[in-house]
Amino acid sequence: MSVLEAGAGLVFMRVGSHAGETLDEIIERKRAEVAQVGHAFWGYGGLNCHPRTVVQPYAEDVARQGGVVRLCLEEVPPSRETYWAEDEPAREWSIDGINFKPLPPGIRVTGSRYAFVITDLREQSFELSLTNARVAAGPSRGRLGAKYVEPVGGRVDKAVLQVEDESGEIEPGGGVQTVPISFVADLYRPYAVFLR
Repeated sequence: MSVLEAGAGLVFMRVGSHAGETLDEIIERKRAEVAQVGHAFWGYGGLNCHPRTVVQPYAEDVARQGGVVRLCLEEVPPSRETYWAEDEPAREWSIDGINFKPLPPGIRVTGSRYAFVITDLREQSFELSLTNARVAAGPSRGRLGAKYVEPVGGRVDKAVLQVEDESGEIEPGGGVQTVPISFVADLYRPYAVFLR
């Protein structure tokens, strides 16, 4: 199933420089982690993609139906970035937020409370229409992506979405209609984890 095909599951996220690294450096490091370990952890924060209550159950549902959830990354230029983090690396990870174990050798995540577990990080450019994608899990489930994801600089900069056929719903007043995707990765079981 392609990223934009009706029924496709995805997580949208805005990315840029983080904890003293440029996006290019992060991409290079994550690709090296995938090559060495078989997967990488892509750090993030915020509750709208909570590992246990949103991402894991959604990704398991998609997997049961034979699908793959893809992480779709919109690159934010440095001049428009609004989030900065310390470069303190996580030392442990957990599937449930209770039972933690050391990070696998070769995996490094900085300045993040959670992480998506990814494989096959690749450059892939396309426009993701938020007018034919809906929030697929969590308290805002069913809400049109264009009415959920906020413009760059807003609080909602990531979302678990499902692509649907054109809904025809347009956000009046110039909401976020499409977002330019620069990179895509596949989520890998357990899909999202807690860090500390």
